[in-house]
Amino acid sequence: MIGAEVTHVFISSGENVRLPCNNDLSDCKSTTWNYNSFSRSAADELIAGGIKNKDTERHERLSLGSDCSLNIKNITEEDYGFYTCQQYVNGQKQGTDYVSLHVLHVSVSPSSSSSSSSQTEISPGRSVTLSCQLYSYAGFSCDYWVRSEGLQLLWVNQAGVDLMTDSRYQILFSSDHCIITLTTTLLNEDDNREWRCQLTLRNQLHTSVRYTVKYSGEKQLLLL
Repeated sequence: MIGAEVTHVFISSGENVRLPCNNDLSDCKSTTWNYNSFSRSAADELIAGGIKNKDTERHERLSLGSDCSLNIKNITEEDYGFYTCQQYVNGQKQGTDYVSLHVLHVSVSPSSSSSSSSQTEISPGRSVTLSCQLYSYAGFSCDYWVRSEGLQLLWVNQAGVDLMTDSRYQILFSSDHCIITLTTTLLNEDDNREWRCQLTLRNQLHTSVRYTVKYSGEKQLLLL
């Protein structure tokens, strides 16, 4: 794979994504899609001979496009990694495409309870921290994207204004792990307020994640 061209795809968790396979043939019966992640020692075979592998945990979210692209629904941060599309004709490999999928994901602290019937109660006057992280395959570190491609992670408000300029927000960025955190004390008027984490490369917006604060009648914090 040394020197091979890699397609980089940036997406936010919760969205749907299409991973291209440029070596598509007239049909996709010879298409194989494999997946590698930093946490796994061996590749997972997602598609073999144009047919989904039912043994994979996320097979219900996968589908093969008419152009042999791999479609993944409802992306999670665990979907990040390295995807390989290969085509075979009469047992002979005709070409290989490499796609690196980068996933932008936001988590909140204090977090919601694991119980579906309750949420962690947060009321105005309490502090909340939102952590926005770009999950990338190990071969492409955050430092690489910052230095070579001008990667920026920003927290902005509904008008797109950088919250770094507002003293009520504490913003910290870690280039080691591609994490930008927003910490603030909640106000009464924060109900229905939207904060957005944006990812830009060379000043071009690639993807973003929105968080909207909602107080329920019980003064609980709900995040959509």
